Amino acid sequence: MKKILSINVANYGSTGNIMRGISELAEKNGYECWQAYAPDKINAPGLERDIVVASYNIRRINERYARYTGMRGYQAYFSTKLFLKKIDRIAPDIIHLHNLHNNYIHVGLLFNYIKKNDIRVVWTLHDCWAFTGRCPHFEITGCEKWISGCYECQYPANEYPSAKKDRTAELWRRKKESFSGVKNMTLVTPSEWLSRLVKQSFLKEYETKVINNGIDLGVFRPTESDFRKKHSLGDKFVVLGVSFGWNKRKGIDVFAELASRLDERFAIVLVGTDDLTDKMLPGNIITIHRTDSQRELAEIYSSADVFVDPTREDNFPTVVMEALACGTPAVVFNTGGCPEIISENCGYVVEKDDICDLVDKTVKVCVDKPFDKEDCVTRAESFDRQNKFKEYVDLYNSI
Repeated sequence: MKKILSINVANYGSTGNIMRGISELAEKNGYECWQAYAPDKINAPGLERDIVVASYNIRRINERYARYTGMRGYQAYFSTKLFLKKIDRIAPDIIHLHNLHNNYIHVGLLFNYIKKNDIRVVWTLHDCWAFTGRCPHFEITGCEKWISGCYECQYPANEYPSAKKDRTAELWRRKKESFSGVKNMTLVTPSEWLSRLVKQSFLKEYETKVINNGIDLGVFRPTESDFRKKHSLGDKFVVLGVSFGWNKRKGIDVFAELASRLDERFAIVLVGTDDLTDKMLPGNIITIHRTDSQRELAEIYSSADVFVDPTREDNFPTVVMEALACGTPAVVFNTGGCPEIISENCGYVVEKDDICDLVDKTVKVCVDKPFDKEDCVTRAESFDRQNKFKEYVDLYNSI
């Protein structure tokens, strides 16, 4: 039986659920699947073939070391050495990498091991970290240093992954050395946008395949609820935003501006806020703190007239697909992979930070009703997660 070892920063959340879902389907197709991930207090319960890389306290030490030295990705030396011995015992035929950042694994040791043992690799890039000196995204800064070599980093020092010293020039060189020269590695990107960037980076030697992120269409579908009644929304046009980490990158300031420009016919609802975020917002925005219930989220999506995603940096946001699956058209900024989700029958794409056009298109969706619920649902069907997981299994079979 062929063995697959998947490695990710977590076993929960978007990337953790993708890792789990692929493994479950691969198991049904005759593979033996192992999952390795970083220790975290909010990890989901472990399964039989799970491996926790290092300990929680060691990871915290790694975080402090990485923050003060700036050497992100090249800490966790001893815990990675122990982890590699566990890989020896598993003897995987394929290693499927996901997010390797966030202080749990020494990527230099890992890739030296992969190259020494000539292991086949699939690496799903969920952001740009693999080919930059530090940052996972660079659209806001407009930086292109990553193409030829990072230096004098423009990325804010306190942004994830934070660093008190600029070591980006050294890290870019070390990553290039570590990640180059793998005999059999296929890169997977969730969007054509990220694939184009990879082909400009030092990873361009590898075959790149696009497999979109997927969503659970059994959960995200038009769903009746009393959400409007509960929040006294009546016949107002509901403008919805969803994020699980609101900040300027996700467009929190854009919603504050929308609240000042839309008239009393409209109500803005934001999901995923917290007490601190609530204090930053005008009082006429309805805020809902993080929900762990996907059904409740589907009810909220279904109650909205339009979903607005003004993210300034993103790869292929699932929240847009989830909204469409619930029959709600979307208006998004032209950033990352967002435009690839929207078709002419389910929403609009506006240029980043063009607030006037964003307001205009938001009003147009609500008032003129140019999009049918059925067309939105049909568009979302192309992102069925089971079909996307099957594309990964087909990739395993092909290599």
